[in-house]
Amino acid sequence: MKASSDFTPRSAPTETATGGRLRVTEIFNSIQGESRTVGCPTVFVRLTGCPLRCGWCDTTYAFTEGEWMGLDDILARVAEYRPRYVTVTGGEPLAQPACRELLRRLCDLGYEVSLETSGALDINGTDPRVSIVMDLKPPGSGEEQRNLYANIALLKPKDQVKFVIGDRADYEWSRAKMREHRLDGACEILFAPVYGKLNPSDLARWILQDRLPVRLQIQLHKLLWGEARGR
Repeated sequence: MKASSDFTPRSAPTETATGGRLRVTEIFNSIQGESRTVGCPTVFVRLTGCPLRCGWCDTTYAFTEGEWMGLDDILARVAEYRPRYVTVTGGEPLAQPACRELLRRLCDLGYEVSLETSGALDINGTDPRVSIVMDLKPPGSGEEQRNLYANIALLKPKDQVKFVIGDRADYEWSRAKMREHRLDGACEILFAPVYGKLNPSDLARWILQDRLPVRLQIQLHKLLWGEARGR
């Protein structure tokens, strides 16, 4: 179901008012294409809405689509796939107040849960059992000014920081930020080329030349299924 206008998280009903509801764009079973569990069957819960507009965003449909679902209904849909891994993504999941409760309940059910977040919203209060995959936005994203650097102090060793890199300038910026904030001592670092813009082999060569302690991340799901939704 498509909304008639952009979803604005600040105007959404609160968790209390909605009985713990979330606006959900899609729930689907796929192969994890990114992060530490790349290649593993994973259920994705994609929430609607995002306050950012990154120039390379590949899920713009999640800005406006979706329907309100109760947490029990979401959990029931997830359980149908009998997953080990569950990823809550968006959009920007933390833009909806009930996201943290969903994460907690998923962990309580024994799933290995990850959260994909833009790094622009406060991650404080997220269940510590959740593995956070947090972006830091380089200049090429158009949203560099939205990075909330206070989040870095909240990261756990099992979390990951992801830089989506569109060109050499983005790479230089990402390398500098990694060193400035000593990220390699905080958690794992992912360097990912913008799909269709930066040749992954170029990024790999830069990483090797500079001997960076990072993981090169290529979007496996796009190699498998291209731009298909729900895959």
